Amino acid sequence: MKYFSFTLCLILLIVTSCTTPNKYYVDALCIDNISVIDPELGLKEHQTVIIKEGKILRVFSSDEVNLSSKNRIIDGTDKFLIPGLWDAHVHFAYIEEIAPRMFDLFLAFGITSVRDTGGEIHFTSAWKKKSLNNPTSSPRVMIAGPLLDGIPNVYDGSDHEHPPLSVGLATISDVRDKVNELDSMGVDLLKAYEMLTPNQFKEIMKLAKEKGLNVTGHVPLSMDVISASNAGLNSMEHMRNLELSCANNSDELLVQRQEILALGEEDIGGILRSKIHKLQRPLAIANYDPKKAQKVLNVLAKNETWQIPTLALATGSTERPFASSEWQETFKYLPEGIELNWKKEIDELMTDTPTPFNKKYTEWLTNMVGQIHRTGIDIMAGTDCPIFYLTPGRSLHEELEVLVKAGLTPLEALQTATTNPAKYFNLENELGAIKETMWADLIILDENPLNDIRNTQKINAVIKHGHYMGRSDLDEMLKKLAIR
Repeated sequence: MKYFSFTLCLILLIVTSCTTPNKYYVDALCIDNISVIDPELGLKEHQTVIIKEGKILRVFSSDEVNLSSKNRIIDGTDKFLIPGLWDAHVHFAYIEEIAPRMFDLFLAFGITSVRDTGGEIHFTSAWKKKSLNNPTSSPRVMIAGPLLDGIPNVYDGSDHEHPPLSVGLATISDVRDKVNELDSMGVDLLKAYEMLTPNQFKEIMKLAKEKGLNVTGHVPLSMDVISASNAGLNSMEHMRNLELSCANNSDELLVQRQEILALGEEDIGGILRSKIHKLQRPLAIANYDPKKAQKVLNVLAKNETWQIPTLALATGSTERPFASSEWQETFKYLPEGIELNWKKEIDELMTDTPTPFNKKYTEWLTNMVGQIHRTGIDIMAGTDCPIFYLTPGRSLHEELEVLVKAGLTPLEALQTATTNPAKYFNLENELGAIKETMWADLIILDENPLNDIRNTQKINAVIKHGHYMGRSDLDEMLKKLAIR
């Protein structure tokens, strides 16, 4: 009898020691049995993610711990978890009427962080402040303030296509004053623009380095890409003016540009810029030199001058994704006047066929993104929304799709909208991955985006700063935007 009791106790002890007690995480959100996608490492199945106080508390195999039924549990079976997405090129101030809707549009489409690359400082600062005050219901907002441009400046408010997004700076002293002012107002980066002189551009780089700010922008028309990168440009938007430096006659084109700029000091900035682009782009593409291009890209890689191709925008004139009924369905979330104007303008645009040069330029841009990627230059996904019928939120998914078409894998495309923007802002220990102690900015997807990047659009839920918004919550958000 004593032997039987001893054996029974031993069995009970073994069973007890091998059974993990149900775990209760107080005031936490538990996502159980989900496939986690690390943007750098890939897929890891059957994971449990615990979120508490806005951050990721734990990530572990779902087999390790039995969750207590007292937990708030989201069943992740057959679903996929990715970090919240960034749109690294937006403009709140481009169409001010759309701005009040952009926060909800971004979140509804899984964009939990944005980088505003140009607008009047008080206007953009207001959206950043709102974001900081409402972290669970707003995307994170990083701002550059106005475009730092020369004289004449391009975005001067002269017409509806050139709203006053920039400041025209006549002297080096003007540059210093404006950069100091923007720094004192808490900008997260600076944006240099196309009409700057080389000396003004270099002064911006110098001041930004002193203040610890990145500088993005367009390569000034008065300079070549290698000189701009060597001066300290951290990133380039739209690959703007890259083609002018990749031609076998690039030196001649630069001299010609400088002469046109000198003669056009009294012109309207937007008109002068368009004149140069229309004249020189066809010449540059016709004289494209692969060896010269690779030399330029090697300098960009060496200097770590990142690229934000905005490829959906750049190829939009020929690919025209905005003409589809699915795309135009998103226009109902915009002010009614904007929806009607956009549809009318698109109908008019569709009566014209793309020119042979436009098709050739689109092909060049797409191929160049692939070459940039193969050279090892970091890329960030950005859209330039709401320019050119790019609906905020939805357009970022189009950008990911065209990046894959240009040669990135789906996993690499995800990096451009998650880990890379976090690294750009030195936030890689806080954002961009699904790791313990990071902010819980996450998306639950119904399908695997590694199989098809278009699956980033199949959003089941968005989590912002730990706040869970299920599909019904997101649909309600969009429904309210559609009410006129």
